[in-house]
Amino acid sequence: MKKIFSVGEAAKLAGMTAETLRHYDRIGLVSPHKKDEWTRYRYYTEDEIVRLHTVHALRCMDLPLAQIKMVLELNDFPKIVEFLESAEKKADEKIAELQNAKARIRRAKAAYEGMGTAKPAPDCIFIRELPQRVILLSDKLTEPTVENLWNYLRHFFAQVGEERRSDFAFEDAAGIYETEEKNRLFAICTRYAPAENLLILPAGKYLCAECTEQTRPAVKENLLRRAREKGAKPQCILHIVVLTGILQWKYELQVRLRE
Repeated sequence: MKKIFSVGEAAKLAGMTAETLRHYDRIGLVSPHKKDEWTRYRYYTEDEIVRLHTVHALRCMDLPLAQIKMVLELNDFPKIVEFLESAEKKADEKIAELQNAKARIRRAKAAYEGMGTAKPAPDCIFIRELPQRVILLSDKLTEPTVENLWNYLRHFFAQVGEERRSDFAFEDAAGIYETEEKNRLFAICTRYAPAENLLILPAGKYLCAECTEQTRPAVKENLLRRAREKGAKPQCILHIVVLTGILQWKYELQVRLRE
């Protein structure tokens, strides 16, 4: 004799709510073993619980209930195998997406931990000695936004093309390259191959200042004036994005001092 479970017991065993089981019954996805004629209580056996576990696994792959119902009703083995192969591919894609998200979270956590222990920069113009940097200018983006800073490097990998993805690697950072002609966002390369929009930023001393979005115009003018006083003739200004919180940032402006 099969063991019988109430709707609450079956829901607990399947890791679902009782209302979910009632909904599945209403749409004909998973029907109970029997219903009490007078009370309308639902009762389930282990067979239905196995079916509920299967539905749950397929739902984790974001499959709609209508497609799950269709698959569970198939009695064509080749079609079932074809579906399971497709489901396995989607599961692999989801795992890769979650691993990528976890890596981004770890990088963000490390960055914020570093900011929490770092001393605040002085509210003035200062000189920083910087190494040579190779940057890739964006062919589309001109200003940082919440939308394009989230998963920022995806844009640059798409720009170089999937077939050349392994030729490039980037720092987890963002910046604006400003000239008289235009502004363009950039990524700093740690590995690169010949490509359009690659630029070399020379090593040397850079005059720097921190600012917010609101103070950026005034700070930029002051920084350029000070650079000219030191004999520099700036051809570009770098606006390095400095994260200050979740979806919040300020800038470090950098102008090279020619020696």
